[in-house]
Amino acid sequence: MPVAEKIQNYMSKSSFIREMFEAGARLKAEVGPENVYDFSLGNPDLEPPDEFNQVLHELVDDATPGRHGYMSNAGLPEVRGQVAAFAAREYGQQFTADDIVMTVGAGGALNVVLKTILDPGDEVIVPKPYFVEYDFYVDNHQGVIKQARTNPDFTLNLDNVAAEATDRTRAVMINSPNNPTGVVYPEQNLRDLAELMEKISARTGRPVMLISDEPYRKIVYDGVQVPSVFTHYPYVVCVTSYSKDLSLPGERIGFIASHPDMPDKNLFMAGLILNNRILGYVNAPALMQRIVGRLQGRHVDVDIYRRRRDLFVRGLQDAGYELNVPQGAFYLFPRAPIEDDVAFIAVLQQENILAVPGSGFGGPGYFRLAYCVPEDVIERSLPGFKRARNQVI
Repeated sequence: MPVAEKIQNYMSKSSFIREMFEAGARLKAEVGPENVYDFSLGNPDLEPPDEFNQVLHELVDDATPGRHGYMSNAGLPEVRGQVAAFAAREYGQQFTADDIVMTVGAGGALNVVLKTILDPGDEVIVPKPYFVEYDFYVDNHQGVIKQARTNPDFTLNLDNVAAEATDRTRAVMINSPNNPTGVVYPEQNLRDLAELMEKISARTGRPVMLISDEPYRKIVYDGVQVPSVFTHYPYVVCVTSYSKDLSLPGERIGFIASHPDMPDKNLFMAGLILNNRILGYVNAPALMQRIVGRLQGRHVDVDIYRRRRDLFVRGLQDAGYELNVPQGAFYLFPRAPIEDDVAFIAVLQQENILAVPGSGFGGPGYFRLAYCVPEDVIERSLPGFKRARNQVI
């Protein structure tokens, strides 16, 4: 067998999304792509802002020698300075370039952070439902993931987080706005979490890191503000990317921002920089670094996603589905009309609708819909959602 047993298990765990991809390819071949309603993948369909192309052309035409050479593993100093200046405005802390590491997307950033802090057997608490790749990222570095169920509205349940804490707890990893639920954790949630983490750290005798994964930070609606995770606790690291707010998922560019007042920060930053290299990333792509450095604070037209959200929410509610209105990101997470969410996904496929069961995110009984698709796809799918629900109730 040419594939390791562990990787075969990985493949089995990630089968839901793979199965949706394969089902989509089959359906599109059978009935035509225009008759398939694919809400399975969170792949932004909006084009980057016009400024992106302007800066891209300018930099491509720059023939300055050495533009494509090796650099510090932390990234280009001038770009780190530009990111730090933006982060200072965004989070209300005095960041400098020395607090920033440019990374190969948020996924690369998470792996760099986890490798830096985890010893074999250390535990990472994750509120669920959560992004399924976290399982693999934690396991990559011989860690153990612990799932803490959230409240019915998907906000943090601190009692459940506390119940998962042990002497091996090394980090709590949150994602707000959240994939798959779209919830934004409120300020009080973060304040209470910080107090809890102080207690866990005191009990275990070592600091517990708060890792905040924020690629959807700029995709929020209805005047919602995403609170700063740096306000209430010093052992905080934020990872993010430009995949969603600038619609650049294929370019793999993001950054890590460490709390400016973190104790032993210099040691922590040295670990991040080393691991950016030895994990094989070496450094974030030079061209993309220079581009995003000049586009700090820019983002796609979020109102387009809001209109799609509102259209989809109204349509599903009219069809009888129960769901919370997401505050951010571009996902809906409705309750399935039957207990078996996997079985209901199969019913939706009969209507040529592709969704992902909530079980794949640690949220059985729900299903995820990505609405980064044209509005007419949403509109044309709604009768199928209604028929599917009527078929099972």
